Amino acid sequence: MALSSAFEYAPAPESRSVVDIAPSYGLFIDGEFTEAADGKVFKTVSPSTEEVLSEVARAGTADVDRAVQAARKAFTKWSALPGSERAKYLFRIARIIQERSRELAVLETLDNGKPIKETRDTDLPLVAAHFFYYAGWADKLSHAGFGANPRPLGVAGQVIPWNFPLLMLAWKIAPALATGNTVVLKPAETTPLSALFFADICRQAGLPKGVVNILPGYGDAGAALVEHPDVNKVAFTGSTAVGKAIARSVAGTDKKVTLELGGKGANIVFDDAPVDQAVEGIVTGIFFNQGQVCCAGSRLLVQESVQEEVVDALKRRLATLRLGDPLDKNTDIGAINSAEQLARIQKLADTGEAEGAERWSPACELPTSGYWFAPTVFTGVTQAHTVARDEIFGPVLSVLSFRTPDEAVAKANNTQYGLSAGIWTEKGSRILAVANKLRAGVVWANTFNKLDPTSPFGGYKESGYGREGGRHGLEAYLAPSSPEGKR
Repeated sequence: MALSSAFEYAPAPESRSVVDIAPSYGLFIDGEFTEAADGKVFKTVSPSTEEVLSEVARAGTADVDRAVQAARKAFTKWSALPGSERAKYLFRIARIIQERSRELAVLETLDNGKPIKETRDTDLPLVAAHFFYYAGWADKLSHAGFGANPRPLGVAGQVIPWNFPLLMLAWKIAPALATGNTVVLKPAETTPLSALFFADICRQAGLPKGVVNILPGYGDAGAALVEHPDVNKVAFTGSTAVGKAIARSVAGTDKKVTLELGGKGANIVFDDAPVDQAVEGIVTGIFFNQGQVCCAGSRLLVQESVQEEVVDALKRRLATLRLGDPLDKNTDIGAINSAEQLARIQKLADTGEAEGAERWSPACELPTSGYWFAPTVFTGVTQAHTVARDEIFGPVLSVLSFRTPDEAVAKANNTQYGLSAGIWTEKGSRILAVANKLRAGVVWANTFNKLDPTSPFGGYKESGYGREGGRHGLEAYLAPSSPEGKR
C-alpha cells in the first residue's frame, strides 16, 4: 500500500519471469555446485511475502576446509598470471553482470526486500563498476603506491551482510582477484541467492576453478572461515559485535584483516542550506534500503533557527513516499529483510517512545504478509536517548538541534561509531572546516549515500578499520610475501 499521497499510481510491477530460481542450490566449491558434507540445508524466503524462494545447502566446517583447499590450489596458477590476463576475466565478469543486470536486480529484490528501482538503478550499476574499476588496476599494481612489486596474500576469507548482498560481494571479490588472490566467500544466510548466481557468472566467464568459492551458511561457517589456519586475509562487513569477535579470533596470527562495521551517521543541516535539497538528502540518507545501511544518516542535526522548517518539510515529503511491493517500480520503501531484524527495529523504536522522544510516522497501511515498518521520525531527542546512540538499522530517524558549528561537531562526534556524516550548507569554507573536525571515514557535502568504486570507504572507532574501494582498497590484499602466497 502507498503512504498517503496527492497522486495515484497505477501498479508498475517488474516481471518475475526474467529470473529462474531453482528449487535448490548447492555450495560452490572448486568450480562446481555440491551438497554440504553433512547434507544440511536451509530455506531462503522473500521478506515482502514470506514466500520460500529456494532451499540452499548449509556449509559446515568440513565444507569450509574443502573450499579453502580449493582456493589454495587455484592460487598458484591464478597469482602467476600477468595482471593483464587477470584483468580479462574481471572485464568479462563485469560485462556479464551488465548483460544479466535485469535478472540480478529482480533476484536481489525478491531475496532482500529492497525496491526494484534501488537494485536496478543503484546496486547493479555499482556492482559492474567495481569489477570494471579493479580490472583496470590488475596490470598497474606496481604503480599503486604499495611498492615496486607488491604480492598477493593468498586465500581471502570474506563474510558479507544481507543489506547489499551483491554489492558487498563486488567490494570484496573484485580487488581480491585483481591483486592475484583467491576467494572463499560466505554470503548472509537470509540473502544467499545473488552470490550463487554470481558463482554461475564465474563459470560463464571461464574463471579457473577454485579462484572463487561461495559457501552459503550461518555464523558457524563464517567463524570457521575466519579461523581457518590457511586463510591469509579476512574481510568482514557486518555488526560491530561480530567484528569484535573476529578481531579477537585473529589476534596473534599474521592474518591481514579489514572490518567494516556499524554506524550512527550524523546528517548536519545548517541554517543556510537549501531546505528542499537537504530534505531529499535526509530521505536518501535514512530511508534508502529501509535504513538498513551501515552509513545511514540516522541522526539528523539541524540548526535550531531552521529546525521547525526542516522537520515540517521532511514530514510533508515522507507523506508522499510509497511503501509496498518491492517489485513495483513506483515503490520507495520496501520490506525489512527478516523477522529478526524487524523485531529489533520495533524494540528500539518502542524504547525511544518510552524514553520520552516524540514519535511520528506518515499515515500508512502496512501489507498483511511480510516484514514491514513505516518510516519513523523521532523529535525531542537528546544525546541520552537510546535512539540517538544505538544503531537501529531500520527506517528510523532521530532529530537533534544545535546552535553553533562547534556544537554540531561535538554532537556528531559523540558516538562510539565513526563511519559517515553529511554536511548541508551553501558555504564551501564551512564544509571544509566542519568536515576536517568530524571523526567519520566518509563525509558527504550537500549529498548523502553516494558511493563510487574509485573512492575509499571505511570507518573509525567501532565502525571498524581498513578501507575498501579506490586505490586504497588494493592495500588490504597486497603484501611483500613470497609469490606462492605462503605465510
